[in-house]
Amino acid sequence: MARKGKLADVRACILGVSGLELTAEEQRFFHDHPPLGFILFRRNVETPEQTKALVNALKACVRHDPLILIDQEGGRVRRLRPPHWPDYPPAARFAQVCNDPSEQREMVRLGARLMANDLHELGINVDCVPVLDVPQPGAHDIIGDRAYGLTANDVAVMGRAACEGLLAGRVLPVIKHIPGHGRAGADSHTDLPRVDTKLDELLKVDFHPFQVNADMPIAMTAHVLYTAIDKRNTATTSKKCIKMIREVIGFDGLLICDDLSMNALTGDLHHRAKASLKAGCDVLLHCNGKLDQMKAVMAETPKLRRDALRRAEACLRRLVTVPEPLDVVDARARFDVVLARGAPHEAKVDPTEVLAGAPAA
Repeated sequence: MARKGKLADVRACILGVSGLELTAEEQRFFHDHPPLGFILFRRNVETPEQTKALVNALKACVRHDPLILIDQEGGRVRRLRPPHWPDYPPAARFAQVCNDPSEQREMVRLGARLMANDLHELGINVDCVPVLDVPQPGAHDIIGDRAYGLTANDVAVMGRAACEGLLAGRVLPVIKHIPGHGRAGADSHTDLPRVDTKLDELLKVDFHPFQVNADMPIAMTAHVLYTAIDKRNTATTSKKCIKMIREVIGFDGLLICDDLSMNALTGDLHHRAKASLKAGCDVLLHCNGKLDQMKAVMAETPKLRRDALRRAEACLRRLVTVPEPLDVVDARARFDVVLARGAPHEAKVDPTEVLAGAPAA
């Protein structure tokens, strides 16, 4: 529930910040135009003490309990890294090292529970995990080893395990990239991916993991054009696609768009923001922390109302009062033993970080 003020006074957006601490101008802007939440990138995290201070400063700017997001998947996409935080593998690694699906599911949940512990200690309450995309042959490798498997069932089951681990640790999961990015032949950070697959195949494969996890609190849209649904608009800006997400996939949680600054979208930020909201997104996401751009987004961002308000309030109710008990030392020892099997993974540069306007390291 809200801490100091009601969510009805909050703008329907989530914004980035520019650096390791808030500027005076950012503080004034967030105070005068309180967003639903904030998202952190590598440019915002240096040490646990600094990160906690930044999170506390963000919370102090607003009169409600904000969502504090981060992308902590493991592998290429992880904002918190050694030496100050434990390392985590890419999602695909679990299938490589586990002896059977039962052990794989246990380790995926345990890894997510450990991640939640790391985040909870910093005051972060949302992790943009799991990736529920099902990679397809010939697709762009922007998803690749970020997926939990190569079949819709494997991705669905392991994605649910990740959600369970996060929720148990008082962190909300974000299922992404709904309704599915696994067939995309381009990276939506730089280009518009077009998927020409027939609807019955999309339903059977791409949409399935999202249907299995449709009860989760938050989903993030894909900036992908699915011609079987809408020949003109990406999922983020398509009324037809968002109707499919709501009525066929069955997701009634908080729907946030992927980053508005990504190049798969066209038009200026005013146009992108308006198109996303008109299509049916509940909340806008803008990540790069550039204040002039955030002002443009905010100019088109209404306060939370009706279904968007209901869904945002429901999100906060999914945060358990007390995290599931966890013996961190024992849990990490068990986790590390399993992950040490075979050759160690190699995390490559995270393209989502570079293309969001932040340094790769």
